[in-house]
Amino acid sequence: MLEFRGDIDIAAAVELTPLLDAVTQRPAPRIVIDLRQVDFFDCSGLRLLTRARSRVLDHGGRIHLVCTHPLTLRVLRITGVAEVLPPRAGMAEALGSPGAASGRP
Repeated sequence: MLEFRGDIDIAAAVELTPLLDAVTQRPAPRIVIDLRQVDFFDCSGLRLLTRARSRVLDHGGRIHLVCTHPLTLRVLRITGVAEVLPPRAGMAEALGSPGAASGRP
């Protein structure tokens, strides 16, 4: 599980990209990204999520997203990211959602 806190902006993305790349390069990675403690989320965060999803799927893995912040959820929905990486309200719900591997129901 990767728990992000605070702001996910361009500065944070520079620091987080190598971390996400490291965990998504393993064979068949199983990753949960928890955004519940994120206060600010911009297009840099969207890029991080879509890159992580693509890398996980390329390696035959599963990726899940946990998010409850109303503004972040709105950004995910408006941009369509929520359709391919559905946000869940909690860990149990995320881990119990089989479609989260590909974004398909």
